[in-house]
Amino acid sequence: MTQQITPIRLPLPLNVSHVNAYLVRTDQGFYLVDSGMTNARRQIEQALEHLCCRPGDLKLILLTHGDFDHTGNAAHLRGKFGAKIAMHQGDSGMLINGDMFWNRKIKNSLVKNLISVFVRFSEKNRSKPDIYLEDGTSLAEHGWEAQVFNTPGHSSGSISILTAYGDLFCGDLLTNSAGKPMLNSMMYDHPAGQASLEKLKAYPIKTVYPGHGPAFAWEALAG
Repeated sequence: MTQQITPIRLPLPLNVSHVNAYLVRTDQGFYLVDSGMTNARRQIEQALEHLCCRPGDLKLILLTHGDFDHTGNAAHLRGKFGAKIAMHQGDSGMLINGDMFWNRKIKNSLVKNLISVFVRFSEKNRSKPDIYLEDGTSLAEHGWEAQVFNTPGHSSGSISILTAYGDLFCGDLLTNSAGKPMLNSMMYDHPAGQASLEKLKAYPIKTVYPGHGPAFAWEALAG
């Protein structure tokens, strides 16, 4: 089986930063890991067109977690490409209800209220996932030689996807946005995040594809 990974760097509102989506092409079709925020809809559609991913070609839209900068275009792209949305049930309410704090540990009510005001998720962008991914789920039945792991910490339903080639899509568990690969400091459950990292150390990971920042070699990970 051949595999080609193309990072799609998408802007966040006001260009304050960027978030990554990844298009994976195999002999069986295309797989999109995360979908960017709604403000970047035009950019991700143009990227998919440029990469020759047409309606009917996209098999799965895999969401590493429920944050809106990762789920924002999932429902729209499902309608346009006929793909199925797959994510962990632990974060599903974020996409279904448009509530980024669903099933999430956070005690700072000020932060919660500010995000609710400035980061909205309209009804048309909400959706129920088609497939719920569990820890240990194989994606082979969908044509991709990859395995899903529940890696909580940033959120309860965060997942990482490890391919047969040693490529790890980790969402926001790990980050490289500051030029130094590390465990993401934005953890709603720090012990769970550390445990997720320790769990991944048991697997033959070669390259990490984070939600923010460029890809990096697993050996470069700090800590």
